[in-house]
Amino acid sequence: MKQLSILSLFILTFSFFGHAQKKKKQDAESIKNMCGCFEVTFNFAETFHYSKDSLYKPSETKIDKGLEWAQLVEDDKNKISIQHLLQVGNPAEPYIVKHWRQDWLYENTDFYMFNGDNTWNYISKPKAEVKGQWTQKVYQVDDSPRYEGSGTWVHVDGKNYWENTTDAPLPRREYTKRSDYNITVRGNRQEITQTGWVHDQDNAKVLRELGKPDVVLAKEKGYNTYVKVADSRCQGAIDWWSENQDKWALVRHKWDDVYSRNQNLALENKVENKVLYKYLFSDDYTEKTKIETVIESFVKK
Repeated sequence: MKQLSILSLFILTFSFFGHAQKKKKQDAESIKNMCGCFEVTFNFAETFHYSKDSLYKPSETKIDKGLEWAQLVEDDKNKISIQHLLQVGNPAEPYIVKHWRQDWLYENTDFYMFNGDNTWNYISKPKAEVKGQWTQKVYQVDDSPRYEGSGTWVHVDGKNYWENTTDAPLPRREYTKRSDYNITVRGNRQEITQTGWVHDQDNAKVLRELGKPDVVLAKEKGYNTYVKVADSRCQGAIDWWSENQDKWALVRHKWDDVYSRNQNLALENKVENKVLYKYLFSDDYTEKTKIETVIESFVKK
């Protein structure tokens, strides 16, 4: 009987491990389905307003379209990295814009959580809290931090999706126009579809001040669709990445060094009246030493 019990325990353990590995593989396949060439439509609209200011004006509804290449940069056992590139202009001579990057880490325990005013609080979570989960880390165009959160990929009834709610900076479409709030509480849902994928968002526009409760000014709906098209349509972006990937590998490596310090992070908005991406987008910054020096200059001591 004792031998049977031990054998049964072994079978159960092996079965559980096998199921976990199978699901992890399914998760990774879903994440990598976000790679390729996509026709993207961005849709954002304010829905509910809570401001007590009678002069409050909601943001205008925004609809935009573009062609985007999502390049698989890294595909390791516990990490998948995808770099997004916008391709605009004449298809024969397109202009390429380095866009956002998303890293997916399996059972990650180290987090940089946005807390307003260009600051991120370092948090270390226990392993039990992130078991079976994937962290999505989203980065700015210069590979500085943006927002991140952890959640479980769900595969049920023919649906494949991941959800998380986290604090984030104002989106680019807002931060040059709005100063009445400083936190976007992002409800993110990434869902893989038959035609590509959807980034479905339910966001709150929040004013956060030290020593005061958060004030929700408004809610916002975001619905971004990524429809897969032939990779050949993004050939300009593919070629651009081939020519520039070594430089951006140096940039990521330096940021990895910063993140590995595992401490609260505060960044300067500008150094010598210039934002970081304008330095890094310049052809003057291709050497390792110059790249590392300029990034470090933005890290507040």
